[in-house]
Amino acid sequence: MLKGLRRAVTALLIAIGLYSLIGFLVLPGIALRIANQQLERYATQPARLDRLQVNPFTLQLDLWGLHIGEPGKEQVAFEHLAVDLQIDSLWSGALHLADVTLVKPHTEVRFSKDGTLNLTQLFKLPASEQPEPEPGEPFALRIDRIELLGGNLHFQDLRPQEPIDIHYDDLNLELHNLSTLPDDNADMTLVATGPAGGRIDWSGELSLSPISSSGTLKITDEPMQAFWPYVRDAVPLVLEKGAVSLSTDYQLNLRDGTELLLSNARVKIAPFAMQSPDGKPLIKLESFEVSDTSLDLAKQQVVIGKVRGQKLEAWAARENDGELDWQKLLAGKPGDQPAQTPTHTGEPAESAGDSTATRQRTPDEPAKPWRVQVKDMQLRDYHAHLVDRVPSEAVALELGPLNVDVQNFDSLGTSPFALKVDTGVGKQGKLLAEGQVQMSPTTAALKVTTRNIDLRVAQAYITPIMHLELRSGLLNSDLDVELASTEPLGLRVHGEAQVTQLHTLDTLKGRDFLRWQQLDLGGVDYRHGDRLDIERIDLQQPYARFIINEDLSTNVNELIVKQPAGNAGEAQASAAAEKPLAIRVGGINLKDGSANFADFSLRPNFATAVQQLNGRIGTLDSTSSKPATVDVSGKVDRYAPVSIKGSLTPFDPLQSLDIATQFKQVELTTLTPYSGKFAGYRIRKGRLNLDLHYRINDGKLNAQNTVLVEQLQLGEKVDSPDAVDLPIRLAVALLKDTQGRISLELPLQGDLNNPEFSVMPIVWQTLRNLVLRAAQAPFKFIGGLVSGGSEMDLSSVVFAPGSAELDGQAQKSLDLLADALRERPALRLEIEGLSAQSSDGPLLAQQRLEREYQNYLYRIMQRRGDEVPASADLLAVPDDDKAPLLEGIYRARLKQQPPAEWADLDDDERTVRLRDAVLQSWGDSRALQRQLAQDRAAMIKGYLVDRGQLAGERLYLLDVIFGEAEKDGRVATPLHLDSE
Repeated sequence: MLKGLRRAVTALLIAIGLYSLIGFLVLPGIALRIANQQLERYATQPARLDRLQVNPFTLQLDLWGLHIGEPGKEQVAFEHLAVDLQIDSLWSGALHLADVTLVKPHTEVRFSKDGTLNLTQLFKLPASEQPEPEPGEPFALRIDRIELLGGNLHFQDLRPQEPIDIHYDDLNLELHNLSTLPDDNADMTLVATGPAGGRIDWSGELSLSPISSSGTLKITDEPMQAFWPYVRDAVPLVLEKGAVSLSTDYQLNLRDGTELLLSNARVKIAPFAMQSPDGKPLIKLESFEVSDTSLDLAKQQVVIGKVRGQKLEAWAARENDGELDWQKLLAGKPGDQPAQTPTHTGEPAESAGDSTATRQRTPDEPAKPWRVQVKDMQLRDYHAHLVDRVPSEAVALELGPLNVDVQNFDSLGTSPFALKVDTGVGKQGKLLAEGQVQMSPTTAALKVTTRNIDLRVAQAYITPIMHLELRSGLLNSDLDVELASTEPLGLRVHGEAQVTQLHTLDTLKGRDFLRWQQLDLGGVDYRHGDRLDIERIDLQQPYARFIINEDLSTNVNELIVKQPAGNAGEAQASAAAEKPLAIRVGGINLKDGSANFADFSLRPNFATAVQQLNGRIGTLDSTSSKPATVDVSGKVDRYAPVSIKGSLTPFDPLQSLDIATQFKQVELTTLTPYSGKFAGYRIRKGRLNLDLHYRINDGKLNAQNTVLVEQLQLGEKVDSPDAVDLPIRLAVALLKDTQGRISLELPLQGDLNNPEFSVMPIVWQTLRNLVLRAAQAPFKFIGGLVSGGSEMDLSSVVFAPGSAELDGQAQKSLDLLADALRERPALRLEIEGLSAQSSDGPLLAQQRLEREYQNYLYRIMQRRGDEVPASADLLAVPDDDKAPLLEGIYRARLKQQPPAEWADLDDDERTVRLRDAVLQSWGDSRALQRQLAQDRAAMIKGYLVDRGQLAGERLYLLDVIFGEAEKDGRVATPLHLDSE
């Protein structure tokens, strides 16, 4: 019994010894030899296993020192692999491993430039002659614990232009209860760190049948530089710095497709900086964080709870060709095709709503859009540096600090989301936009507020079209912006706007052009493409300058930059094709306005100013024929009042206009340049009053211009080639009344629809004709003043032949002339006595002969001592006495004896001969004719002084003249007018 027991024990010990010998010594050597032979046979790189150890009692397998690859450049290697096999694997139906420990594994994952993966090239395996087995149940395996310690992973990709090189030198993994049996879950923990400080923490559950996992993944401070070359191959953006952190809870299930659920996801990028290939900065970011986020891959839905961004600084520019620099950087390369995402070929789901699994779609089926929802986004202290290089002078605009708030955004766009944008604009501007926006259909309702927006940013866009510098100008507004649609554009803007401190400068001459202190637009209501309503416009301290240059062009014309004909034509065609915008302005209020007018075409230059412009213009409506009222008043050169009152249809002034303009007490000395150019005289003194009343009805003009000049005094004469060749001083005197005023009525009528009709030339021509008529026919002009406008000719006084007596008609004419001269006290009358030998000579001779009869008889009677009258002209000479007296008169007048042959004539014939000779002698007498002319002039002056009550110093007797008689024999003594 004992002997048998000893044998059994001995046999058992021998078996155990042999088992131990084989297990500890023989099997490891053989296995090591076979393993190295197989590695040598199939490996394409030097490969070896240093040591293999088996514990036959604990069933633990230890592998030491695996090396695949050149020495020092191993692609796959580990220091120690320990596998603890459990004995129950024999009867449990599954391979059961208690522990699997891998110490310091090293793996090189390399993609060459042609896309070849190094790991697929490490072994050359023989082609299998067996057909591919049908997929079935996976090999039954249970592992209680898997531990990876001190792992080292090196990933290299040479395909990008800039190779990728990622190295994790401390990789630790721990798995519990890993199994390929259905519905078995393993607990997993993975920790990996890189030399640059990045860290990966992964914990959760893992199931291999089916493949599923859930848990938490966390990536901390992972440098973005490592994988940035993939981005740079798509878009040429240079990463200066960047680190990303990520954490999320996840659920992954590949049973019927790909189900992936992320929850509590959080992504943070901080810091981040990016630039263009030429070194220009594009983005600098302090931090950007997305949190409280979930993702459902099957539903293609992302819900973002919070977005927080801090201190982003961005640069963008519109280049010379009109494209954004970002647009060029992000544009895909020609021929690029989007990568194709492989799809799972499992059972297709009935619909997205019926299953959470992804499914294949037919080629014609449109891709289901991803749905992204953002509950709350807050971006703070952002700054944008914007540059527009399209204008010749680049425009720079600074936005910031920029704060953006978005709530309840949905990428499907069927519900509105809240938007708030608050930013600074430039150095002092502020912009706030707040309201609701919807993507589909595109609608928006925003309240937009601006404060102190510097309008000078528009200078570069003004320069190509006008020689105008915008020196200052600030925009303030409170607007409601409503967008109803985009096709067609349904935009409505209403609210209030204000432009303050506007100041523009004429850059050609360096002078102010247009400015105002404040412009208020109240009740603005703009509907795109339809109408613009402005309830009121309040303009405070407006100023404008209008100049006529030396070449008669204006400062407004020269400010406009001439555009190429093609561009102008296209613009006109486009404008003509568009529907005109209906415009309504409820009223315009002017307060303390001013203006300057200058005319540099004159020598000396003319300039005047209008100040204190105040008033109101009524409703302006382009869709209504109702005229707008106008009531504006001001002062010229500080003291002279001016007023403009009436009504007009501003958008069609030819339809209806009734405007009365009055200028009072305008100093005429300011008009000296005009008087010097057109009249040839300076103005020494005077004031001007204008009453202009213009009426237009359906294009028909009916205007009345009343000009009143007070106390006009002309100065010295000026040489001017444009001066009219008229006696201007006389014309002034003719026009000036007893109070020193010149009152003119200049009516004007015409058809403004006639392109040849022009108002101002007709006004000037009417005024010139009036002066011309007065100067050329002054007596008719002044005659019209007192004869009811009949313009009687008072330029002469008609006398009977040989007479200096005024008949009734002459007295009537002189009475009218006296009345007219009293109306024109600045006039002087010049009387030019005239006699005509043909009419006055015979009568003067006869009168002279009669006086000689009286004188001769008077002397004879005195010698005889007869009684005589007081003077000879009172003496009546009998006809019988005339013949004897004639003999003496003949000898005394002709200084000779009668011819001897007359002695033979009878007495009557001799007397006739004597008488004719004497009359002929006195008929040619210039002395008699001159005396008659003088008597006539004296008679006229005496009548005007005595009966006409004119001052004698206003009447001048000119030297007499000898002229011709009228057709009826009467003699007209001419009169002349002159001025003081």
